[in-house]
Amino acid sequence: MTSKKLYCNCPTNYAEVPPNTNVCPICTGMPGAKPMMPNEGAIDAAVEISLMLGCEVVKNKPIYIQRKHYDYPDLPSGYQRTSLPIAMNGVLEGVGIREVHIEEDPGQYDPVSGTVDFNRSGVPLVEIVTEPGMRSPEEARNFLRTLTRVLEYTRKVRPEAGGAMRADVNVSLEGGGRVEVKNINSIKGAYRALKFEMQRQAERIRRGEVVTRETRAYLESQMITVPMRTKEFEEDYRYIPDPDIFPIIITEEMVERIKKQMVEPPHLREKRLARQYGISPQAARVITSERELADLFERVAAEVQPQLAADWFRTKLKKVLNYVNLKARDVRFTPTQLIRLLKLVETRKIPREHGELALRELVKEPDDPERILERLGLSPPKPEELDSVVNTVIREHKQAVCEYLEGKSEVLNFLTGKVVAASRRRADPREALAILRKKLEEIREKGI
Repeated sequence: MTSKKLYCNCPTNYAEVPPNTNVCPICTGMPGAKPMMPNEGAIDAAVEISLMLGCEVVKNKPIYIQRKHYDYPDLPSGYQRTSLPIAMNGVLEGVGIREVHIEEDPGQYDPVSGTVDFNRSGVPLVEIVTEPGMRSPEEARNFLRTLTRVLEYTRKVRPEAGGAMRADVNVSLEGGGRVEVKNINSIKGAYRALKFEMQRQAERIRRGEVVTRETRAYLESQMITVPMRTKEFEEDYRYIPDPDIFPIIITEEMVERIKKQMVEPPHLREKRLARQYGISPQAARVITSERELADLFERVAAEVQPQLAADWFRTKLKKVLNYVNLKARDVRFTPTQLIRLLKLVETRKIPREHGELALRELVKEPDDPERILERLGLSPPKPEELDSVVNTVIREHKQAVCEYLEGKSEVLNFLTGKVVAASRRRADPREALAILRKKLEEIREKGI
């Protein structure tokens, strides 16, 4: 995500302004307009994303910006500027990454009204090309989810990554031509488009018909694909180096600088958390679903038993955040406040149920956990208060006391329940049980 377009100084907040206002002669392809040098921030972002995907960055070699020619209303110059690969040969969760390159976004064409909005024209794009290794819509969906998580970790993509990420999928069944499906704007859309297209092609092959090589569009409202044009071959685009732009050269120093600044990729962090903190892979997966959530976990796990922290993060905290529709980056409580709350649970000063109630309030209205518990009427009773409650229960349930003294130890559970109830469920059952046992044994020794 950059503030300026790839080859001009127009802003990139295309969704926040009226149509055709973030434009200039360069990004609208006016005759005689010359592009500026590529946006350095966009190049840095593309290199960082490449490194996060385990790619080999092309260093100390000219990377030419090419003109990719095709005719479409949203492409006023008649070509799209796209670079040669800046990185290659990566892998993400078992899926090969063939190459990463940068290109400029075209405008937005509405075929219904026949209008074009050029606000988006020239916005920097990173195109990630995978190897043809996925064999089902489910595999593609899982890969896109992992890829989205990686992109979000870099903070180099637009905040609405799910909506800003566009995917083209290619489907080829044995006996048919390769079909590319465009106009896919979500992971769910990619999954549905693949499901439909595989069924469509399989049915044509079953009937003995030809599956032609073509480009199709995905209609999200109907969850179907429709023909756009015959699929182009690479030579149809008539690629030529753009004579108006010097080639990009990525130096070793540039790559090392970016490596020092970049964060640990989420798929690697997930494995490290499981190994370092001894937590389950499932918990590590949930915790690393957001960079801020993982950062918070590591801060908490330094002071709270990691397995306890992981359990609360995976289930209770994530559940509360989902319920109030918040991301981890939006929370207003401090790590210290969450640590203090979990410490109360860890040391058994409050039962887990009270901790969960306090957690909900902590997310909604951050405050010291002790004050939250007091406000909810769930503060742990003071030692003298709990001692008084235990004495009252012993005095009011003499029959149960006698049964315990006669050897019926299971009566302790009954008396403990009475203590917890009398404390308005503020007492920790384990602490109440310990005090009860001690007092009853004192009664036994005195022979009362």
